[in-house]
Amino acid sequence: MSNLPFNKRARLILNTDAKNEADDQFTIVHALLTPTFDFHGIIAAHFGDHRSKTSMQDSRIEIDHLLELMNLSGRIPVADGAAKALPDENTPVPSPGAQLIIDQAMRDDDRPLYVAFLGPLTDMASALLMEPRLNERQVICVWIGGGVWPSGGREFNLMNDIAAANVVMRSKIQVWQIPSTVYRMMAVSYAELQERCEDKGAVGKYLVDQLIEWNLRVHQGPIEHRSLGDTPALSVILNPMGGVSEWRPAPEFSPQMHYIHNGQNRPIKVYDTIDVRYILEDFYAKLARFNRGVQGLANFG
Repeated sequence: MSNLPFNKRARLILNTDAKNEADDQFTIVHALLTPTFDFHGIIAAHFGDHRSKTSMQDSRIEIDHLLELMNLSGRIPVADGAAKALPDENTPVPSPGAQLIIDQAMRDDDRPLYVAFLGPLTDMASALLMEPRLNERQVICVWIGGGVWPSGGREFNLMNDIAAANVVMRSKIQVWQIPSTVYRMMAVSYAELQERCEDKGAVGKYLVDQLIEWNLRVHQGPIEHRSLGDTPALSVILNPMGGVSEWRPAPEFSPQMHYIHNGQNRPIKVYDTIDVRYILEDFYAKLARFNRGVQGLANFG
């Protein structure tokens, strides 16, 4: 798999609010272990200021820690994204992360550039506002976010930058949306993670420990599960038919995060289901192979 032809690799940038909760970490590791990806970088994303006043920096520290655990420090570009949401729908928040998106999207490459967003869309919107020519490039924005169709309502990733979501929805780039009704179904149990991950090296143990610690700190009452809700961002790239989706006119969002269906924007792909077995088993297998020393990393370039 490490010798895949150039045109069989998917160009990928991963934008992650890595220290927001405890599931981004699994998706970051999964992406790094996927040889199908021509990995152009990881962008540290903010997650508002209600949990931390330094949320983007917290995400960056977590990304760097995961790379260190996997002995990959310095092998993949990591860029800081915006430290805060857009002030309005016309004003970008420039950052090295937004510039990374622009630079890769404007490269002379026949393959589309996938930019997978596990949090707010701030850096995609900023890139579009900074470089409108991105609307004419082969950019596919995969977004974990938005509430239940067709009504919407409060959803965490959308909440952290509603203006950015409206910029992206009004743009011409491709958008593949994975709303909360889908990502909530990526549930795993403690016993499952302990059996499949905990003994798979330093990174496997860390993934399990930090998830359980997060739940103990945040949740009241008994809990023995977590949704690995960001992993469908990889699933739809690796297995586009592994789920039910439909092309629908892109909505916009009200301040209360409800969908506004004005029918004026180009269609986006909205996923209604994901093949949960496929993506979770793919992760467990790749983590086990990595722990055994089997080569199978993404191509970093």
